[in-house]
Amino acid sequence: MSTPTAVAPLTIDDAETLVSAARRAAEAAGVTVSVTVLDAGGHLLAFRRDDRAVLISGETSTRKAYTALQLNAPTADLVDLVKPDGPFHTLPTALDQPLLFIAGGVPVHRDGRLIGAVGVGGGAPEQDHGFATEAVSTLA
Repeated sequence: MSTPTAVAPLTIDDAETLVSAARRAAEAAGVTVSVTVLDAGGHLLAFRRDDRAVLISGETSTRKAYTALQLNAPTADLVDLVKPDGPFHTLPTALDQPLLFIAGGVPVHRDGRLIGAVGVGGGAPEQDHGFATEAVSTLA
């Protein structure tokens, strides 16, 4: 049996790279956002809200990151699962957790292992997903 190899955790430098990349993508699109980065344990590593971003974007970016982390999937892929006819329809209310099923949260993997997540809020859901995805691609 092979011994699993250790995977480097998400670092503060990684988190800053993710925040900067997401903000650059949003700025290029003319959108003000909040960006949250969580480590694999769900702990806050980095957060930034643009001066003109709507206040609730701070909360939505954090909840999107948390949801992507807990379910190890982009929140954009989960939206249909919680609709009234979806298999996880009751999940948002069944658990006492800060889950948010709106596009903009993306898990971060290293060597195939989940090491954290990034969430973006402030733009349209599809925009937020694009900004988060672009940020994650900078770590690849």
